[in-house]
Amino acid sequence: MALKPTIFKFSISLSDLNRDHYETLNLTVAQHPSETIERMMVRVLAYCINANEQLEFTKGVSAVDEPDLWQHTLDGQLSSWIDVGEPAADRIKKATRLTQDVKVYSFNSKSPVWWKQSSAEFNKLNASLFQLPWEAVQSLAALIQRTMSFSVTITDNSAYVATELGECEITWIPLQQV
Repeated sequence: MALKPTIFKFSISLSDLNRDHYETLNLTVAQHPSETIERMMVRVLAYCINANEQLEFTKGVSAVDEPDLWQHTLDGQLSSWIDVGEPAADRIKKATRLTQDVKVYSFNSKSPVWWKQSSAEFNKLNASLFQLPWEAVQSLAALIQRTMSFSVTITDNSAYVATELGECEITWIPLQQV
């Protein structure tokens, strides 16, 4: 019998000062049985950083040909591809053929090694890559409950997250921006 995903329900008061974007997000997020809570929360954070009406979660780790988040135009064309983790350069190369807006949010403790080994390949691609400090991601994951309300305030390359259990700040480092 296959394991079922764990469902999380979030009400997020989002204030993105970079884009003057303010809204309340009501997200239902499925955590795949093989996915860590840290990875799931980076997906949620990436959603907040890139929030807009057409942005949606995909099947994630269940669908190897899809990113973690994507956005389509009103006529169904792919307009944004967002991956979380440390994907292979070939995967991102394929994504850049499908859309102009490709982003990767790397976060694991092995992320610096991944970037050092792959940066030459990624530098040839039209993609933006960001690195989130592993310790900050762990701090965020420690604050999460299955059903909760929290706020996210984004300014520059930083997100301040406030929950009932506490708060944390996550700053991402641009590795490559297009």
